[in-house]
Amino acid sequence: MEISEYAKEAVVLLKNMICIPSFSREEGKVADWLQRYIELQGYTANRLGNNVWLMSPGFDPSRRTLLLNSHIDTVKPVEGWTHDPFRPTPEGTKLYGLGSNDAGASVVSLLQVFFILSARPQSYNLIFAASAEEEVSGANGIESLLKELPAIDFAIVGEPTEMQVAVAEKGLMVLDCTAFGKSGHAAHGTGDNALYKAMDAIDWFRHYEFPLQTEFLGPVRMTVTQINAGTQHNVIPDKCNFVVDVRSNEMYSNVELLELIQGFVDCRVTARSTRLSSTATPLDHPVVRRAQAMGRELYGSPTLSDQALMPFPSVKMGPGKSARSHTANEYIRIPEIEEAIEVYIELLDGLAL
Repeated sequence: MEISEYAKEAVVLLKNMICIPSFSREEGKVADWLQRYIELQGYTANRLGNNVWLMSPGFDPSRRTLLLNSHIDTVKPVEGWTHDPFRPTPEGTKLYGLGSNDAGASVVSLLQVFFILSARPQSYNLIFAASAEEEVSGANGIESLLKELPAIDFAIVGEPTEMQVAVAEKGLMVLDCTAFGKSGHAAHGTGDNALYKAMDAIDWFRHYEFPLQTEFLGPVRMTVTQINAGTQHNVIPDKCNFVVDVRSNEMYSNVELLELIQGFVDCRVTARSTRLSSTATPLDHPVVRRAQAMGRELYGSPTLSDQALMPFPSVKMGPGKSARSHTANEYIRIPEIEEAIEVYIELLDGLAL
């Protein structure tokens, strides 16, 4: 088939996916459907929970292995939809539907790319994996699946990047912070106001810059996003809780940042998790070099993806636009799918990985 025919098939698949609600941790029905579709194409579909994957025919453990990955879960529809989120609705070149942009278009494009590349001689093995729980960074998504897969040497992670190449991605760490004081009567000015202690710490989070910055990801970004203190107007609070969103660059691990922060602020600081690390792929990697030769833009992504859980080099690259994700009337432009398949094939066909 011509690439245009694969693209038409991908659009049909995407329309089917949109019709099946697949919220994070509830992806079973769309995983069932995808598994059946793959098996109808003559391949063996493997399953772990709500993750579905397949390997290229003649898989040879002595060769290097390329992973094509994207996620089948979606967020829940936000307020403001004027289309039915679960009814694929074409208007001109746009196809509306929940998950169309993030990341259904990447799923169906990468699956067709897997079929095309598997039918041609390659120097590497291919694995396609449609994973679950990406939107919640769940433990039963790509993290669990990687334990079942053969060793991976490189991954293309399908996310809406307008087919530009994210060679670095910021990590995420959420901090729960508590400043302690001593209660007293507000009228007498007794006690030790925990709110004021928290304000000092919040001021540090607002203004401090870690010294190590990078070309693609810039500085570590820390943002206080929630605060709670006090029981009533005339009681000085003895405790103030606040939450900090930390977006790390590749110069610091989350564990390192946590230890440094704990040494700077006068409050208790605990991380909900340190597992969502920043990633960066060397610019001399063959995939990156070929992408540059093709005129693809290299950039650093501020948003999180399953890259954070991959202990091997990867890039984030897919059809669609990040700004459309998680919005009312989410859509993909149908020509973006054909372009994606063409660009992926140009990037990967005949590659010396």
